[in-house]
Amino acid sequence: MKLLGKYYKMTEMLSSTFRYAIGAALTAAFLLIIPLLAELITDEMDWSVSDFIAAWILLFTSFFIYKLVSGKVRNFEYRAAVAVAVGTGLFLVWSNLAVGLIGNEDNSANLMYIGVLAVGFLGAIIARLQPKGMTRVLFAMAFAHLLITVIALILRLDLAPESSIIEILGVNGFFAVLWSGSALLFRNAARDEAKL
Repeated sequence: MKLLGKYYKMTEMLSSTFRYAIGAALTAAFLLIIPLLAELITDEMDWSVSDFIAAWILLFTSFFIYKLVSGKVRNFEYRAAVAVAVGTGLFLVWSNLAVGLIGNEDNSANLMYIGVLAVGFLGAIIARLQPKGMTRVLFAMAFAHLLITVIALILRLDLAPESSIIEILGVNGFFAVLWSGSALLFRNAARDEAKL
């Protein structure tokens, strides 16, 4: 009987994961109608097929991760924290690929931001997505972003024609604030969990 219960639970989990994947795929495709229409209407939009594929992959991954992590959670703050974290990660990757955060998109210094995402990914695994642990993970991501800022300024990457000190401080500060906002939401979710 226990074996049958485990089989049923696994089947249910795979079924919900498949539903999340289908929903994420369709949502990502639907959102790409906007740039596709812009591509057809105006000459200002110049996306290639590979740009659309990359955009779809980024959107699909973000929506799927959000649903997978927060799909069964009822706590609003936890869901909001996941939304802010996933949205910030999407924005970080998208803007880095499009224009680059340090210099232009071809500047190898932008590869440092992979470290921020790695902190989040590995931290989430270690914290097992529990709100208290995720609070620390998101604050660590904010700190990693600030560390990149310090490294960029020490290496004088602000001297690149596309970057200035104000841009480097502003953009990285903005992302650090977003990561910190998610961390605070996770902290509130942990407090709510402790009250139960």
